Amino acid sequence: MSESTPALRFLRVTGRVALVLLVLAGASFAFAHRGALDAAAIAETLAHHPATPLVFLLCHIVASLIFFPRTVLAVAAGVLWGVWWGTLWAALGSVLGAIAGFLLARAANRGLIDLENLRRLGPILLRAEAGGWRAVAMLRLVPVIPHSLSNYALGLTRLDLGAYAVGSLLGQLPMTIACVEFGAAGERIAAGRADWLVPTIIGLLVLALSIVLPRAARRG
Repeated sequence: MSESTPALRFLRVTGRVALVLLVLAGASFAFAHRGALDAAAIAETLAHHPATPLVFLLCHIVASLIFFPRTVLAVAAGVLWGVWWGTLWAALGSVLGAIAGFLLARAANRGLIDLENLRRLGPILLRAEAGGWRAVAMLRLVPVIPHSLSNYALGLTRLDLGAYAVGSLLGQLPMTIACVEFGAAGERIAAGRADWLVPTIIGLLVLALSIVLPRAARRG
């Protein structure tokens, strides 16, 4: 058993390096083709697929792993399915993507990084770990923190997966709803419909709410 220990360690290190390289390669590809990966193009591509919702969810998971903005996919969901179904699929995709990044970081880390040794990020993650789903939700509401970065960072903690998923869903929901509303409004404008104003107003209101909530929480 002891003779196999170096081999196992080598495989673990190799696996971690491979995961990091795979994520970096995907992120580089997404960045290089960012001009072609807009919400309208994504919606147009997925609209002709026989299993559009499933493909959308798969794309959302991959996008979350390679630092592609989930907001673009939420807008695409609004274009594809409108407000209600768009919100459902976009919210589900954002949670699945968040879970994928969380589990990937946890698998790659496995005690490699000690949060107490991270001067700036460590205290924030330790507070999130202690705060459970509420802390995750508040962290998700901060618009300047990229979705993928939050997934990987929180995967370094000992947060319970259920608490992480609930907090991610609630914290990501306001921005998801806002982007879906904007996507639905854009689709209605393109179709020449006159009822585009309502989703636009709702989107702006929810967007404002997503900005106000973190500030109110910090003051409280």
